[in-house]
Amino acid sequence: MRWIGFVASRYVSKGRKNSPSSVLAVLGIATGVLALTVILAVMNGFQLGFIESILEISSYHIRIAVPEPGSEPPDRTAAIRRMREIPGIAALTPFREFHGIIQGKRQSQQVAVIRGLPQDALAQDGGMAEKLVFEAGSFDLAGARSILLGAELARRLAARLGDEITLVSVAGLLPGNDAASNEAEPGVQDAPFTVTGIFRSGFYEYDLGWGFTNIDTARELGGGSLSWGVKLKNRWQDSQVVGLIENFLETEPSVSAEAFTVSTWRDYNRAFFGALRTEKLFMFVLVGLIFIVVGLNIFQSQRRAVLERREEIGLLRALGAGEWAVRLVFVWDGFIIGLGGAGLGMLLGLLIASHIAAFFTMLEGLVNGVIAVLNSIAGLMGVQGAAEFAVFSPAVFYIKEIPSRVIPHEVVLICLFGFLSALLAAWFASGKVSRTRPAEVLRYE
Repeated sequence: MRWIGFVASRYVSKGRKNSPSSVLAVLGIATGVLALTVILAVMNGFQLGFIESILEISSYHIRIAVPEPGSEPPDRTAAIRRMREIPGIAALTPFREFHGIIQGKRQSQQVAVIRGLPQDALAQDGGMAEKLVFEAGSFDLAGARSILLGAELARRLAARLGDEITLVSVAGLLPGNDAASNEAEPGVQDAPFTVTGIFRSGFYEYDLGWGFTNIDTARELGGGSLSWGVKLKNRWQDSQVVGLIENFLETEPSVSAEAFTVSTWRDYNRAFFGALRTEKLFMFVLVGLIFIVVGLNIFQSQRRAVLERREEIGLLRALGAGEWAVRLVFVWDGFIIGLGGAGLGMLLGLLIASHIAAFFTMLEGLVNGVIAVLNSIAGLMGVQGAAEFAVFSPAVFYIKEIPSRVIPHEVVLICLFGFLSALLAAWFASGKVSRTRPAEVLRYE
């Protein structure tokens, strides 16, 4: 094996007479690994940001629909406290949800989802506290008529912190309505609310169409049925925790006679999550075609190398080297190319992915520098120049910075693809070694 590695390393370092240098093959593998690592890191940043916003703010990891009797609802505080002790549960928050029409002071209106939460919701739910960033005010739902608005919703309504807005509830009636108004317009009533916080979640749909109010106020507004939102320590363990919750509900004296409905995050936004998975799969396949192209180039290069080195192969065979030993010289050649290219591409890809904002800033600066020079030339010619270039313009994309999320097992898989493309190409190309006859080669030499 020592002489096989020595000969293969010389073939890689010295190149071949009429073939491209092995450095080009290494750079081809490195380019594929680099591109796929960076692209998937940015895609993961966008996708996981959306998914986490949905799970942490909207759907929760597990939802429990709680039936309520027609009379005064029972106090389930003790049951909630005991359920929080179930292994795997990180937080449990009761909430109510309904649709309403919010009207600002300038008569502007917007349909929004209003969710009623307890005052200590953020203290109980760390994931939601991390996703909600308040531009003004705070998570203040102590007042009966307090409301929190998304930043885009507040901008649409021209509402600021401390302003009074009107919520038109289509879910039920406020207490105290007169009979005449109830008969004239059943199921609709407006109520004044004070804006005590303006938040951003990073998800445009929530920032434009969501608001939060006190859970008791939501119940008075007829805000839908009561639900419990459960956050897990590991959302992938939802099936196991659902089983524990169902066992708890069957044995809990205060709730055992009621028909609870338990569902997981996999049941909500199934189409959205499926679309993201399909998008990622196709991107993986399309960018992975780089490895196929590079592998074919390596295959052709290795086949040419076998033909060019027929005399050397014949000499090695005449000196006692076996067919498999000579073949391993070229396989080892592919091993070195694949390992070097995959390693180099991985290091550069991780470096760029971990500093993606600085990379795009540098890229934009370089492109804008070229545009500035071209605009100067265009100005001298009396032609209007081009606008500045931005990869992800805030005017088009709802982001403040480019997200990046590296998933370790995906990086390992990408490197394996790059490495195996070179190794397999070298293996199949070296098959001509078995058809090389030392006596014929040396006779014609």
